[in-house]
Amino acid sequence: MSTLARLDETNAPAASVPLIEKSKKAFGRLPGLHSVLSASPAAFEGYQVLHRLFAEQTAFDADEKTVVWQTINVEHQCHYCVPAHTGIAKMMGVSDDISNALRDETPLPTTRLESLRSFTLAMVRDRGSVSDDALQTFYDAGYEQRHVLEVVLGLAQKVMSNYINHIADTPVDQVMQKFAWTPKSGR
Repeated sequence: MSTLARLDETNAPAASVPLIEKSKKAFGRLPGLHSVLSASPAAFEGYQVLHRLFAEQTAFDADEKTVVWQTINVEHQCHYCVPAHTGIAKMMGVSDDISNALRDETPLPTTRLESLRSFTLAMVRDRGSVSDDALQTFYDAGYEQRHVLEVVLGLAQKVMSNYINHIADTPVDQVMQKFAWTPKSGR
């Protein structure tokens, strides 16, 4: 896999500098993904907007956001995002039981969360062409049309980060290395 350059405020396009500063303010550092995104102000801003919308404006609670993010990260086998979102889940107060089940692809502690994972996987694997049965099962778990659309929003964000991290072979940030992850074999 080839690697893409990691930039900062000293060598990124001028339009990326405010986005870099925003990331440093939010995280106390420039995350590796953001360093790679800095080469394209449009991609960087697009990613930040999608992240903000999913994190701050969806109807999902912290557990559910984590289920959507990590289900996609694990399915895409993103070596960078699984550890990052494990750390983010801890900061959001998500239980280790949920994080471990997502990372290990074992059952989640509630049928509602498991339904969210199943629906999210169907969206990823079927490229949005989910069956009527999958949609009805999701609705039967208490979710609504809004949630369907917000899973797609989360998917858009994660496709950007997962694919960019694959292409860039982005090293896991030091602060997240304690959450390193290896995909299950045989996939």
